[in-house]
Amino acid sequence: MASLTTDTNPLQQSPLHPDRNLALELVRATEAAAIRSVPFIGRGQKELADGAAVDAMRAYLTTVDFDGVIVIGEGEKDNAPMLYNGEHVGTGSGPQCDIAVDPIDGTSLTADGRNNALSVLAVSDRGTMLDASSVFYMDKIVTGPAGVGVVDIRLPVGENIRRLAKALGKPVDEIVVSVLNRPRHTQLIADIREAGAGTRLMSDGDVAGGINAARHNARTDMCIGVGGSPEGVATTCAITALGGHIQGRLWPRDDDEKQRGIDAGLKLDGYVYEADELVRGKNTIFVATGVTNGELVAGVRREGDFVYTESVVLRGRSGTLRRIASEHLMSKWL
Repeated sequence: MASLTTDTNPLQQSPLHPDRNLALELVRATEAAAIRSVPFIGRGQKELADGAAVDAMRAYLTTVDFDGVIVIGEGEKDNAPMLYNGEHVGTGSGPQCDIAVDPIDGTSLTADGRNNALSVLAVSDRGTMLDASSVFYMDKIVTGPAGVGVVDIRLPVGENIRRLAKALGKPVDEIVVSVLNRPRHTQLIADIREAGAGTRLMSDGDVAGGINAARHNARTDMCIGVGGSPEGVATTCAITALGGHIQGRLWPRDDDEKQRGIDAGLKLDGYVYEADELVRGKNTIFVATGVTNGELVAGVRREGDFVYTESVVLRGRSGTLRRIASEHLMSKWL
């Protein structure tokens, strides 16, 4: 079975030289999705924005030399005509990959013109990505490298804050924790503040929240709480490259969803998925292009005859984060 770095690739012997071309091809797909969403930013039409991004991303993925299977996509085939779970994309030649796609992580953010909307793609070797699509939500904790072996999702949040503060060598009152601003997190937010830490409440976009918590010199130290399970798996591909910590527990909303998870072979009842169970191995690629401005990347910007995008590429095997700033002729796109 071919992988992202195959036995026939002479560069495979060095972890510093995995296939970079695939990562750059994937950036073209997230750029396309972000640019196509521009006419809908701030227009209150999240479905139209998402539809345009899906069309653009899929069109580019069909041209990429790989055999990709969508593990985490827009939903089941009956409800998602494109980029559905199980769909094959790419030319069919080249490495065999699992793919997680989110043409717009933050459709409401895009529709409202708010910050932190991204176009996201994550890739790993075939058969390594957890298919958690039958249970929509996951309780997650994410930190940077200082949290590895230090924090644990099973512990009270206050204890994790104190442990992380000690590992980072700074006072508890300087710790900042990102949390989705949802009614389900009312007690969690109160517990964080009672421990002495500050909160950064996110309206949407927990992929960016998780990555920002794991980045060196970011303004947040931890991201915690219940968000999308597909986003958790995709984020893991980025955390692998950053050397950070991520754990997740599936959070079914009702008994029917719990049974669907059990039928799919998922581990429930508080089972903690470690990073290497969410995505096995280090051979991961994560790419994201900004749709709207955020701490991770700038959003799409139109100036005269040009469109400007900013993207990040994180590669697990080499442990690198690269930024790509691109200038596009608007006449080719919009």
